[in-house]
Amino acid sequence: MDLPNDWIALLALVFILGAKHGLDADHLATIDGLTRYNLRFAPARARWCGSLFSLGHGAVVMLIAFGVGLASTKWQVPVWMEDLGTWISISFLTLLGILNLRAVLMAPAGDMVATVGVKAGLLRRLQATSHPLAIAAVGSLFALSFDTMSQAALFAVTATQHGGMPHALALGLAFTVGMLLADGANGLWIASLLRRADHRARIASRVMGLMVAAISFSVAAFGLARWLHADISHWYEGKELLVGVVVVALLGSSFLIGNWLARGSELVVATSD
Repeated sequence: MDLPNDWIALLALVFILGAKHGLDADHLATIDGLTRYNLRFAPARARWCGSLFSLGHGAVVMLIAFGVGLASTKWQVPVWMEDLGTWISISFLTLLGILNLRAVLMAPAGDMVATVGVKAGLLRRLQATSHPLAIAAVGSLFALSFDTMSQAALFAVTATQHGGMPHALALGLAFTVGMLLADGANGLWIASLLRRADHRARIASRVMGLMVAAISFSVAAFGLARWLHADISHWYEGKELLVGVVVVALLGSSFLIGNWLARGSELVVATSD
């Protein structure tokens, strides 16, 4: 990942990457599971599951940024780590796209579609918790992955070139705030959908599932194209912020699109009656 040299642009990019990371399918799926559980056993806390999950996740990001920034101001991320991270990302995104497309196509007509994640499936039992610290701990566990740790380390190394430890922590904080806004909004949205569970909510959940699948396939294909063709990788340089904004905007607008389609279908049904 090529990061800009300008400090303000770097902060903005890391913030957008945090928001994009918060809309990762595994985050969406885990927050969905935590919210469903808490609606039954702790309804007042259900809407805050996304925020609590994100705070725990962000705490680990901050610790990694602090540790790497403290360890050395000259350490560089090995080239092999970037290639390995690219292929892990491509593989996981392709799998997530397949799983979420399958979830939409296989869901019964009267059911809402739950977003599917790889880590969320492996750690499904951890979603049956309602204590705020336990929910934050689930978020912390999800941060102990190659992609999150390598990103945090890269931010910290880049920040040391701008002034050292305070800058490393500032980037970690920017990433965490972006993720917190995305995960918090997602938790509120899922709680609202589950409380209603009506025709409009079912359509909105299907649109979200299809959007997650489509973006997963698209980002995986773009990552593969960048790895295979140097011209595409060169074109991408300096456009990281724009691409991140587009991905966040597409996922964020999926609920509005779902509501619009649902409202249109309700009008058609009412007219036909």
